[in-house]
Amino acid sequence: MFGALFLNSSFLFGGGPDAGWFGYANLTSTQYSPGMRIDFWVLGLQILGVSSIAAALNFIVTIINLRAPGMSLMRMPLFTWMTFVTSFLLILAFPAITVGLVLLLFDRTFGTSFFNPAAGGDVLLWQHLFWIFGHPEVYILLLPGLGVISEVIPTFSRKPLFGYPFVVYSGILIAFLGFGVWAHHMFAVGLGPIGNTVFSATTMLIAIPTGVKIFNWIATMWGGSLRFKTPLYFAVGFIAMFIIGGLSGVMHSSAAADLQQTDSYFVVAHIHYVLFGGVIFALFSGIYYWFPKITGKMLSEGIGKAHFWLMLIAFNLTFFPQHYLGMHGMPRRTFTYQEGLGFEAMNLMSTIGSLVLGFSILIFLWNVFHSLRKGESAGPDPWGGATLEWAIDSPPPHYNFRVEPVVHSRDPLWVEGGLDVDVNDPTAPEPHMPSPSLWPCILAFGLLVVAIGAVSKTLPVVLAGAGVVVVAIYGWAFQPLER
Repeated sequence: MFGALFLNSSFLFGGGPDAGWFGYANLTSTQYSPGMRIDFWVLGLQILGVSSIAAALNFIVTIINLRAPGMSLMRMPLFTWMTFVTSFLLILAFPAITVGLVLLLFDRTFGTSFFNPAAGGDVLLWQHLFWIFGHPEVYILLLPGLGVISEVIPTFSRKPLFGYPFVVYSGILIAFLGFGVWAHHMFAVGLGPIGNTVFSATTMLIAIPTGVKIFNWIATMWGGSLRFKTPLYFAVGFIAMFIIGGLSGVMHSSAAADLQQTDSYFVVAHIHYVLFGGVIFALFSGIYYWFPKITGKMLSEGIGKAHFWLMLIAFNLTFFPQHYLGMHGMPRRTFTYQEGLGFEAMNLMSTIGSLVLGFSILIFLWNVFHSLRKGESAGPDPWGGATLEWAIDSPPPHYNFRVEPVVHSRDPLWVEGGLDVDVNDPTAPEPHMPSPSLWPCILAFGLLVVAIGAVSKTLPVVLAGAGVVVVAIYGWAFQPLER
């Protein structure tokens, strides 16, 4: 929260960051971006990086140590598995961007020349540091969505996920290969034939485990007793849109083709089909799926399906024309274009689509607001789910289970004898939970103070914030579990 507030507060102090979302050197140098815009960006991302790594460590420790008895790794829900894999990606990917941001901060603050070729630096060093983080970041965004889809499709197909081990191993392989494809973002910089060949091959290779997941989902639905509820609509929409984005991604794996496409709107279309058609559709599938569990209320099916169809049509109206715009030569990173180039009609379609897309989100927000006030009561298991969360009340009590479950199957609620205890036994004592702590919030506030001091170049403020950080770490480490 503090990282996001700090980054967005840049608009109050001269404007937001202005060097593009990947901050290529030397656009981020003081020569081309004076003022505090880039400083806000650098320090805000550092705070967000700390939060991401802390969250990833939390997930890893929790998943390894706090699984229910009998829940081996190969009995975990797929959403938990993909969160587990994503957490390792976060820990391994963020150090690269952290180093890059530190070097950039030194260049801007202390006059070093890590990215200044005139003084012996290298502008491509930034690209390597950024993209060896930036491409795993794509899978950091995507893998949890793949986990969501792997939960939703079996539930609404009324059958276990086809090829569970293959889906797990393909997720792990995607994460591993994700660290070997970063330079396909750099085919235009002159890596040479060997570099281009290696990264073309690895980019093509990563399509295989991704395709495995898609075929597993389709095989799960094949022959299943499908119930077309809103979560399944978004899941199927995800598969269709993600396939389109993935196919254009395979096209970019060819260095020769990518050299022509890389600065065009074709790439803009590709990334949105992957990250909006993929991640956002999966996110909404998960929201509609788990909203009843989180709130105890059902979202309206009618409004939900209207949201889906409007969003699907508007999304394609917005981004599909951009494939043609790119192939006809419309450059990205350029805010306008001359008349008479043949871009007007398709850009008008994209503009109309984006407005309808925004309206579809308003429909979703109305669905949430209306359902929280007047929605139908969900009960513990409105979808007939197979995983443990559907065995307890909605919304869950803060301790989850009164009696610790013992797991004997991947789908414990679908298998006879899957749970051999009543996890909601009212005669069992309420489990005792550790006391909450304010120290993490104080630590985060200390990092915010350090960033404020750094962006204003005020050493006493930096030192004060650092003191708060040290005290918070000490207090957090030695806080007793019980008060």
